[in-house]
Amino acid sequence: MHITLRQLEVFAEVLKSGSTTQASQMLALSQSAVSAALTDLEGQLGVKLFDRVGKRLVVNEHGRLLFPRVVSLLDQARDVEQLFQEDKGAIRVYASSTIGNYILPQVIAHYRKDHPNLPLEMSVGNSQDVINAIADFRVDIGLIEGPCHSPDIVAEPWIEDELVVFAAPQSPLCQGPVTLEMLSAAPWILREKGSGTREIVDYLLLAHLPQFNLEMELGNSEAIKHAVRHGLGISCLSRRVIAEQLENRTLARVAVPLPPLIRTLWRIHHRQKHLSSALSRFLAYCEK
Repeated sequence: MHITLRQLEVFAEVLKSGSTTQASQMLALSQSAVSAALTDLEGQLGVKLFDRVGKRLVVNEHGRLLFPRVVSLLDQARDVEQLFQEDKGAIRVYASSTIGNYILPQVIAHYRKDHPNLPLEMSVGNSQDVINAIADFRVDIGLIEGPCHSPDIVAEPWIEDELVVFAAPQSPLCQGPVTLEMLSAAPWILREKGSGTREIVDYLLLAHLPQFNLEMELGNSEAIKHAVRHGLGISCLSRRVIAEQLENRTLARVAVPLPPLIRTLWRIHHRQKHLSSALSRFLAYCEK
């Protein structure tokens, strides 16, 4: 068997683009060269990797099985090429919103100070968005606020984070002892389903309440803070998210009759993902 990296690169590009024509443009090869490389690869493997539907190529079960291994091999090949030179490959990081907005900026600032010319691509979404991107190999590393249950993804504990129940300072809940019944009757303003914060709040807090009064769901922590500040309800977010508002007393902590609400933030990558030297270097900054 003499499978080449070029054949694997052609396979990966055809899978992503869905045609040999577009793959040839991306790889700066002729369409006939792309078709020949793909045919030769299928011949050596003894299976078809795509179903031919009209002029389209649709990846089949063999192609889906091969793809993550090809991605890993190509990543390792690029790492070998850059072994003795400065690694300028872009690191693709996807973080859930609390991490991306309130934790990662400081990490990136330290990284940029030491490596100002190395490219870094960062995206922010909810935890499920991050998990989906990792599963599809669209990003290299993910940082999320809740556990990940996919068997194809490696999830490692990263740092701990405290969740705080808070309200407008004039709220009766901030004036004296609070019971679970009072929390049950209060109007809650929470993150949307699919958010790592929401999943943990459901598990650590709401499961202890006799009932639950959901006033509204919002997909943005800033929107939640403004809604609570204007007296529309109470909420629960990371202490990091509301630290400034607690300090200037535009929001106030509600002392709930429960143990501290501590969660683990997680670092995830695909099980077939090769952690390059550049990626390992960036992850070292995440641990500082």
